[in-house]
Amino acid sequence: MCYLVLIFRGFSPLEKRNKIKITLYEQAFNYIFFILIALSAQAYAPKIIYKVSGGSISFRSDAPLELIKANSNELVGLIDAEKKAFAFKIKLNTFQGFNNPFQKDHFNENYVESNKYPYAIFEGKIIEDIDFSKDGNYNVRTKGNLTIHGIIQKRIIKCEVNIKNNKINIKSNFTVLLADHNITIPKVVHEKLASEIKVEVKANLIVK
Repeated sequence: MCYLVLIFRGFSPLEKRNKIKITLYEQAFNYIFFILIALSAQAYAPKIIYKVSGGSISFRSDAPLELIKANSNELVGLIDAEKKAFAFKIKLNTFQGFNNPFQKDHFNENYVESNKYPYAIFEGKIIEDIDFSKDGNYNVRTKGNLTIHGIIQKRIIKCEVNIKNNKINIKSNFTVLLADHNITIPKVVHEKLASEIKVEVKANLIVK
C-alpha cells in the first residue's frame, strides 16, 4: 500500500533514495566548485606594481678642501605592493652638476668606473607593514643589497613614505662609504674627496 502511495506521488522508494543521493552530490559539487572559483580568482588576481614616474638621486662629498655635488633624474624602479619587494637603479654616467668637466670624468673613469659598472642598484624588501591602499605617512626601514662599483653591501636604509590617491612619494637620506665598495681615493686628492658620501633619494611612483 505504501508502495502504491509512493508510486502515486511520482516516485518509488528506490527513486527517492537516488534522488536524495543526487541532491547531496549536487550540493557537494556546487560547494567544491565555488571554492575552486574563489581560489582561482585569488591566484589570478592582478598584482599591484608601482613604478617610478619621476625620481632623482643626488650626492655630495664634503671634503676639507672641496665640496662636490651631483645629481641625476634618471632613477628607475618598481615596488611589488603584495610582497613589499622593490628594486631601484640609476645609471651612473647620468650624474650632472660637478664643479667642472674634469670632476665628472674622474668620477666615471677613476672612481665608479661606469663603463665597467654602469649602474648603482638597491633591491630588497620593506621591513615594516604598509597598506598601500590607504593614504598615510610611514617611516619604514628597507633591507636589501646595495650594489655600487660591482660590490654588493647588505644595507638597512630608512625611508619616509607618503601614500595619497594611490600614488607613492619616497624620500631617503643615507651615507655610502667608498671603502665599502672598493673605491679608492688617490693621495693627491685625499683632501678634496670625502671617504663618506651623503646621498639623497626622491621618487614618485604610480600604479604600473
